[in-house]
Amino acid sequence: MRLLVVGRLSGQLAAAVKMAMAHGAKVSHVERTDQATEQLRRGQGADLLMVDYNLDIGALIAANDAERIFVPVVACGVDNDAEKAAAAIRAGAKEFIPLPPDADLIAAVLAAVADDERPLISADPSMQAVIKLADQVARSEASILITGESGVGKEVMARYLHQHSKRAERPFISVNCAAIPDNLLESELFGHEKGAFTGAVARRIGKFEEADGGTLLLDEISEMDARLQAKLLRAIQERVIDRVGGTKPVPVNIRIIATSNRDLAKAVAEGVFREDLLYRLNVVNLRLPSLRERPGDVAVLADHFVKKYAAANGVPVRPLSQDARRALAAHRWPGNVRELENAMHRAVLLAVGAEIDAEAIRLPDGQPLTGAIAGSDAGPAARAAQTADAVSRAYVGQTVAQMEKTLILDTLSHCLGNRTHAANILGISIRTLRNKLNEYADEGTQIMAPQTGIATAAYGANAA
Repeated sequence: MRLLVVGRLSGQLAAAVKMAMAHGAKVSHVERTDQATEQLRRGQGADLLMVDYNLDIGALIAANDAERIFVPVVACGVDNDAEKAAAAIRAGAKEFIPLPPDADLIAAVLAAVADDERPLISADPSMQAVIKLADQVARSEASILITGESGVGKEVMARYLHQHSKRAERPFISVNCAAIPDNLLESELFGHEKGAFTGAVARRIGKFEEADGGTLLLDEISEMDARLQAKLLRAIQERVIDRVGGTKPVPVNIRIIATSNRDLAKAVAEGVFREDLLYRLNVVNLRLPSLRERPGDVAVLADHFVKKYAAANGVPVRPLSQDARRALAAHRWPGNVRELENAMHRAVLLAVGAEIDAEAIRLPDGQPLTGAIAGSDAGPAARAAQTADAVSRAYVGQTVAQMEKTLILDTLSHCLGNRTHAANILGISIRTLRNKLNEYADEGTQIMAPQTGIATAAYGANAA
């Protein structure tokens, strides 16, 4: 993690810096807030600012915002003035660190605010297969396209690739192409020279230069304007960029990782995405399965998030009850891992007693989780009715083709991959079933192999 310290390095602040370095932070230092903004503008990026609360934190954040530089700020102070600490928080600081520093507090704040550590956790065979492929290509220089539904963990996978690459010690820079207006994205990516447009009061280094030597993540690349796609293609092909208003090309040495939750081949057919750019980005494709396709990950991820948010909120770690685990397994998770994480965060806060029960696991509107079982005293009829209701709700909003695919794959899983048994249950011929499975495999869906719980590609669809 890159930490920029702003303020005079008195003894106590210097001690805090040493503690941060001991926890792996790479530290740089300036004394004034204008120097901090200028350093960030020049591309000497930071993941976190630690600022003396005697400085004007509000003005620093405003200056950064004007440059579209969004780096979280934590305030710190030696004399522990409660009024100054409160003013710093009101000005936009995320946390306050009293000095002299406490090592555990420094570590907790760095982890909580920067959120650098997002481990890639999986126990499901379908996801394990993707991770195995990621391990194969991580140390290459190939561009990688990560696809999958919103919330499946595409940025987590991108960070995993960077951490296991030859560039792991260099910057990892992320740009959300969908969150930045088209008229600003070019400057954000390639930078600009002073006077290039109204408001360009100084040279600004773009994300390409900031990522030099490291990895640049282009998140939701499908949302990029077609005109800018041409400039991106040149940058990837020639490894040079042109700042807005610049007069000469700037060489860059980066690896590109892109993500999309859309079908880019379809976007090419519709004329909204360049085919040649897709070829450049899609040297290797990593398709992350939805949480529905990796049920073996639900429990391990839930346990991880319980521990994470129990620690973050200073509450004891409670185990999940059996009813809670059944409720988690029954839910369809349309929001994928992101939805599961939010649900477990709420559950940690709402749980009472020795365990996290099903009642504590709630949807954002406060309703019980779909498929949750009311309690251990619910009778067989009530449990069956709740299960049936969960199944029926899961199909709402799906197309007939999606429902058919879900039914076929769920039946195949129930039959442990036995094609003949599954075809008999479904009331279709074995030939029809094989054709459907081949079709799904061609789409990139992992198909369970016969007599095993292991997911395979098209091979499994042809096996009897």
